Amino acid sequence: MKYHIIIFGCQMNISDAERVASVLETMKYKEAKNINEADIIAIVMCSVRQSAVDRIFGLIEKLKKLDKKPTTVLTGCILKKDRKKFIEKFDYVLDIKDIKKMPQILKPTSYKVSDGTHCKIDNYLDIAPKYSSKFSANVPIMTGCNNFCSYCVVPYSRQREISRPAEEIISEIKKLVRKGYKEIWLLGQNVNSYKNGKINFPKLLKMANNIPGNFWIRFTSSHPKDFNNEVINTMAIGEKITPYLNLPIQSGDDKILKAMNRHYTVKDYKNKIKALRKKIPDICLSTDIIVGFPGETKKQFENTAKLFRDIKYDMAYINKYSARAETAASKLKDNVSIIEKKRREKLLTKILKQTALEKNKKIIGKTVEVLVDSKKDKRLFGRTKEYKNIEFNSDKNLIGKFIKLKVIDATPWKIKGKL
Repeated sequence: MKYHIIIFGCQMNISDAERVASVLETMKYKEAKNINEADIIAIVMCSVRQSAVDRIFGLIEKLKKLDKKPTTVLTGCILKKDRKKFIEKFDYVLDIKDIKKMPQILKPTSYKVSDGTHCKIDNYLDIAPKYSSKFSANVPIMTGCNNFCSYCVVPYSRQREISRPAEEIISEIKKLVRKGYKEIWLLGQNVNSYKNGKINFPKLLKMANNIPGNFWIRFTSSHPKDFNNEVINTMAIGEKITPYLNLPIQSGDDKILKAMNRHYTVKDYKNKIKALRKKIPDICLSTDIIVGFPGETKKQFENTAKLFRDIKYDMAYINKYSARAETAASKLKDNVSIIEKKRREKLLTKILKQTALEKNKKIIGKTVEVLVDSKKDKRLFGRTKEYKNIEFNSDKNLIGKFIKLKVIDATPWKIKGKL
């Protein structure tokens, strides 16, 4: 019996898929080389935007055309409202927290449910994942969210925040380091709000940083309201903690931020960035932005454009607002036209392109540390410690290794190097 997993969404969904794979392999399933060989297809879905949900309906039509009629399981981030629509389309629709019940639900003849350790697990994050990479691993430290941003469904699809025990997280990282992993991503819908007894996020970062070995620590996603000096100071002194941060601002206007229920002001955000850059001058900074939020005027958008010019981001993930069912913002009138949203997105992208190019040009001639992650012919690709994309030429097999490269050229989204 063989399985195939299809993943939509963020790194947390990728990590969840690794746990789904682990459960299926404990049930004696083997990974299929392609979708046509699969006896069971598991889809880990994303609910952040309606477009992500719409892709699931498109996938349903594709699955109908397969010669083999596999058992289909839908899991991941699923809203109750969407669940009702999908129950008729899939054989099983499971909350991600219930994937440990798959042995009981699917009941393959080759698997004895009474012998299955997964059936006894209370928290699905306790499931040992089948890592999809041999050198970079996602380690969830928490799941869920308590923030209730007015545009976001995560508190409804993932429920409230639950933090994993610190000793469990540190044990997982130690095992990965012993196996030679070079990059550890600490994941959470809001990693900064991690709390397990007396251990908060900065303390957890220090514990991870103190693990012996040659590896990098990255984390995502951070919420500005919880990003404080303790986190900044820990990042500054942690030699394994990489100088990269994604800190979503979402809007550069205070009234829009209030409507988004973000609980900080533009001034608060700028002060945090100022403190961060004082401690870590070479920090690489990215952000998330929503353009065309209900009621966003042209003047309010210009405040976001001004913020982009002031902060000078290395990267930004710019999204056009679309209403999502069950959120507070979905009750507001979506009064910014799609044409205007595209115009705003284009303008921010233009500013970002300029600042990113300026920053990348400054490192031409410098030597950077790189983790190589892929290869195509003689071209190899990787990420710098600052999480910048880099490309270089080599005949050597360097995937999964740390190397030093001299930067010889730069574009807004990528730099080029040589050994």
